[in-house]
Parts: sequence; structure tokens; C-alpha cells
Amino acid sequence: MTQFTDLGLAKPLLKALTEEGYTTPTPIQAQAIPGVMSGRDLLGIAQTGTGKTAAFALPILHRLAEDRKPAPRRGCRCLVLSPTRELATQIAESFRAYGRHLGMTVAVIFGGVKYGPQMRALAGGIDILVATPGRLIDHLGEKSAVLSSTEIFVLDEADEMLDLGFLVPIKRIVSHLPKSRQNLFFSATMPTEIGRLAGDLLHD
Repeated sequence: MTQFTDLGLAKPLLKALTEEGYTTPTPIQAQAIPGVMSGRDLLGIAQTGTGKTAAFALPILHRLAEDRKPAPRRGCRCLVLSPTRELATQIAESFRAYGRHLGMTVAVIFGGVKYGPQMRALAGGIDILVATPGRLIDHLGEKSAVLSSTEIFVLDEADEMLDLGFLVPIKRIVSHLPKSRQNLFFSATMPTEIGRLAGDLLHD
């Protein structure tokens, strides 16, 4: 039986996992974490509730901590796109919980709230940005967000994104990302459009 300690994760991450009471990874975590840690692109088909967030949050935190550098001004080292503010908030909470001993900065951006605090959070640069597509596009338009130095891109709940009509916004956001980056793609189902989008986004 694989344990988290078998996956080569940094000690501060294992400490946070122990504090959260986790010792044994779920199947998607055991399968995804090594590949993401090695810098490969990933397509994960997984229902919500299978521990999917940790499957990308843990190896992303590991990679960012292994190669420490200042976050780019008005930008982020890792961008996670999420379809709803509720999910975006949950993902950010997970990054904060698992990364609590690493000193990483995490911010969430979604619509329906004032721009000021979000612009201030972005201004100095953040390690991990979790965002809903619509509001992120607004920030890109205002030049308060710049994605040209983003190293890791995560598209979460891709099928729900398509149902909500976010395909065009996602493609616009991707056009702002650097060509050389790591891409992680999660979806509960695999409709044709998702297959096509994954084919465009995923390389290694």
C-alpha cells in the first residue's frame, strides 16, 4: 500500500499532511503525484470528492518549493482555473493547508466582489492564483494581471467549465500563458470537446 511518505514529497508537506490526518493517498493521488512532481503534463479523469485537489496541490507546492523564486509582479507562478467561486475558494484553502509550512502565497479571484483587494493581491505577485475565468479575463484586460511568467497551469472541472460556456474565455486565458509551461487538466467526464481541448493543451 503506497503511503504519502513513499512519494518523495518535501518534509514540510508531509508534516502538513500528518497534521491533517492523511497518511494513505487515494488512487488518483498515488497515480498523479509522481508524474506532476517530475514536471509532466497530466490528464486526470476524476469525480469531485476523490481527493483530486491534493493530487495536484501537493506536487505543485513541492515543485515551487524546490525551485524558489520571487513570484512575478502582477502575476503568479501557478494558475488554477476553476468554474465557480465556491470551488475556487476550496482549492485555495487546500493549497494554504498543505503549504502552511512552506510560506507560499495563495490568492483567489472571482466575480461578484470588489476589484481593489484583488488588484492589490496581484500587484506584488503571488505563488498560487486560483481564479474563475470571467474575472481573470477582466484583470487581464485591465493589465492588473499578467500571465507571461506562469510556470504551471491547472484546468479543474473542465467539463463543468464547458457546460458554463467558458471554452472561449479559457482559450483567451491560455493565449496569455507562456508556451513553455506544465499543464494539468482535470475532468469528471471526457466529452469530445474536452478531448480536443486536452489535445491542444497537453504535450508531455
